[in-house]
Amino acid sequence: MKATIYDVAKEAGVSIATVSNAINGKGKISKKRREQIFKIMEKLNYQPSRIASALVGKRTYTLGLLIPDISNPFFSEIARAIEDHAHQTGYSVIICSTDNKDERVERYISVLEQNSVDGIIIGTGIDNLDILTQLQERGVPFVMISRETFALAADTVVADDFVGGMLAARHLAELGHRRMAILSENLKVSSSRERIRGFKQGLLDMGVPFDDADIVICEYRIEEGRRGAQELLARADKPTAIFCCNDLLAIGAMQVARQLGVKVPDDLSIVGFDDTILASVTNPPLTTVAQPIEQMGKQAFQLLIHNLDNADAAKQRVVIRPELTVRQSTGPVR
Repeated sequence: MKATIYDVAKEAGVSIATVSNAINGKGKISKKRREQIFKIMEKLNYQPSRIASALVGKRTYTLGLLIPDISNPFFSEIARAIEDHAHQTGYSVIICSTDNKDERVERYISVLEQNSVDGIIIGTGIDNLDILTQLQERGVPFVMISRETFALAADTVVADDFVGGMLAARHLAELGHRRMAILSENLKVSSSRERIRGFKQGLLDMGVPFDDADIVICEYRIEEGRRGAQELLARADKPTAIFCCNDLLAIGAMQVARQLGVKVPDDLSIVGFDDTILASVTNPPLTTVAQPIEQMGKQAFQLLIHNLDNADAAKQRVVIRPELTVRQSTGPVR
């Protein structure tokens, strides 16, 4: 397997940025350290091939896409939307599943740069902001999709997660629910934080109290939705409605309710978020906040291509309003 900048950095015990600076003669790196890095490069037969040098010549018409998990229907649908628009203009897309882990993010970015991609679309959670800062310093064009960071100026395309949370809250409150709970992804993900914030604000506007103890943090998988719902439904004061921050968690919650003999929506209303293809085929069909997936993919691709032609363009934040799709998983409280 061809060595990458990640391999060099790991063996040298330094960051990817330090290796990049050594190659380009930048940064405050001692002569001894620089020589060590070059010896490791020679040992590993590492050949630098970075996006910046590719942009000096011809484009490769290849883009990178970082997402948490291609098996998650929301991100597979995002990937397909981006691929379709890329194909129409002669671009190919390399898709990388990161599991929201910074180590995998760094490794995949290294591989993408080695393949001289023209730019990267990032839809994964990132804890270490330096990863994005270093991308900018290396001149790598990138656009955030369905994820954002307010600590760094970056082109971003998101659904209005705050509004989506409010729509879910108002729907449940109007059905008479007063005892509600939330199943959420990790709060390091900006979209999860905004969906919860919107849900709580929506309840506040309707005069409905909410206790943060009724928020259960999960991973994004169906089995985690089962675990979280089982915890909530085992409580003495069970919720009559659960807002799930993605459709997979909602499907897990519905499965547990069925196992426990809790009828949806007669005994328990469940709202999801995303409106993936799975939402319409569950039993009962899932009420969910519909993200404009096709529009988001198109906007992210177009914004990245715009950046390739306008390197000094001001950063843009594109926010698209979601809509509530009401199906049969929600009903009036008993």
